Amino acid sequence: MIGLISATAAGAAARDRLAAAWPERTRVYEGPVGEAVRAAFAECEQLVCFLATGAVVRLLAPLLAGKAADPGVVCVDEGGRFAVSLLGGHGGGANALAREVGAVLGAEPVVTTATDAAGLPGLDTLGLPYEGAVAAVSRALLDGEPVALEAEVAWPLPPLPVAPEGAYTIRVTDRAVTAGEREVLLRPPSLVVGVGASKGAPAEEVLGLVEEALREAGLSPRSVAELATVDAKAEEPGVVAAAERLGVPLVTYSAGELAAVEVPNPSEAPLAAVGTPSVAEAAALVRGGELLVPKRKSDARPAMATCAVVRRPGRGRLAVVGLGPGARDLLTPRAAAELRRASVLVGLDQYVDQIRDLLRPGTRVLESGLGAEEERARTAVAQAREGHAVALIGSGDAGVYAMASPALAEASDDIDVVGVPGVTAALAAGAVLGAPLGHDHVSISLSDLHTPWEVIERRVRAAAESDLVVTFYNPRSRGRDWQLPKALGILAGHRDAGTPVGVVRNASRADESARITTLAALDPATVDMMTVVTVGNTATRNIAGRMVTPRGYRWQEDPK
Repeated sequence: MIGLISATAAGAAARDRLAAAWPERTRVYEGPVGEAVRAAFAECEQLVCFLATGAVVRLLAPLLAGKAADPGVVCVDEGGRFAVSLLGGHGGGANALAREVGAVLGAEPVVTTATDAAGLPGLDTLGLPYEGAVAAVSRALLDGEPVALEAEVAWPLPPLPVAPEGAYTIRVTDRAVTAGEREVLLRPPSLVVGVGASKGAPAEEVLGLVEEALREAGLSPRSVAELATVDAKAEEPGVVAAAERLGVPLVTYSAGELAAVEVPNPSEAPLAAVGTPSVAEAAALVRGGELLVPKRKSDARPAMATCAVVRRPGRGRLAVVGLGPGARDLLTPRAAAELRRASVLVGLDQYVDQIRDLLRPGTRVLESGLGAEEERARTAVAQAREGHAVALIGSGDAGVYAMASPALAEASDDIDVVGVPGVTAALAAGAVLGAPLGHDHVSISLSDLHTPWEVIERRVRAAAESDLVVTFYNPRSRGRDWQLPKALGILAGHRDAGTPVGVVRNASRADESARITTLAALDPATVDMMTVVTVGNTATRNIAGRMVTPRGYRWQEDPK
């Protein structure tokens, strides 16, 4: 919950705007400001104070307990111009909150945390448990000193400016080791503990067995991702309580799923009891991995719990990102966030140039020229399979005549895939022209490099006969100058010569140009590969210089 505190009418107005935008996330604290701050500090995870920073500092000073416990605090001036991350920038989430508040109120977020200011991801913001000298290693990264990355477990981290060797170290490990004085340990959630239990098994017995197994194997409990068992034990109190005390989810599988897993130590007892020859080992291994601790029983007499531990490999992450039509303000915030998150960027060289300034230090860029789409797709998937966080970029929407389809055709279920939508060329051109896509429409690429012309022509003819608005991508190049006239001729057989046609070149970019002509008047020689051509249907009209296709609302019909 986010506590909101203000002292003046101006502050209350901005406060109420934020409360209206986030009704489920916020709570307004009324009354004397000192009492309100104290109450919110004790009750909320974050605070937004519409007060002077000096006043908030004085009010907070007696309440501070420590970096790990204090809530995140953001100050907004009464003019609503700035949202200042004052306290708990990373641990309390104040840096992110300042940006969110700024987006809602139109205020400029002010973030002074050193790593954020330098464009580096904070080691304490990676979503992984951490130990060791975070401040010292972060300072070394900021000062450009060599910091080595030792990934004992491959994990998709954001970009970090690391070196092969260094006096400082970031170690990604699930082993129970102690951090050195110049070292940060990152604990990936790589361990799965499979658990079997008899009815009524005490939580202390289950938990003690798990902790002992991890300790003797030299593994860190902070890297345990989940406890896994058979469906029949989903509500077994001892197993449920053990998962809660470890702070991990309890995942269950059917007996049939577990019975299909090959294990080194099957047994008749679980087969008779729950229908599978293995619970602990099979539940840990069902999604693959390396068996580190084979099935072992608790020391109780009789033993009522078993466990096994598996290390699952880190899953790489592939984000397929649409950059939009070219204008920076049409690049979505989600796309920008994925670019900052990726440690490897794969893309066409000219698209990489558009967003190179958004990349964090340490991002590895793999760029290539026109015509290498399949190579880029294979490269991106291969990098993700190696455990990296990868962004594969394309213009417009990456799923529309772009990189998503070849990449996903190459990818299998061994990596995580995220799609980030972008503003397509058809939509950008449509917004420039007016509302040409107000009713049913279709996009057709006229490039026959990968699609036979016979197929393209059949699709154009179907669109013409169906009276659909048509947007032509890749309409004309130096080597393909007859396809657009041919397509326009097909459409002309089904709609009037005066049908509006919109021609937009470089939509949303600095050299954007647009015009509305007609089906009869359009000169294909004026069109190139940077152009989108939109042909209206029989209802499309040129109204006040704008291309409009009516939606067909009944209330817009002329009275009879």
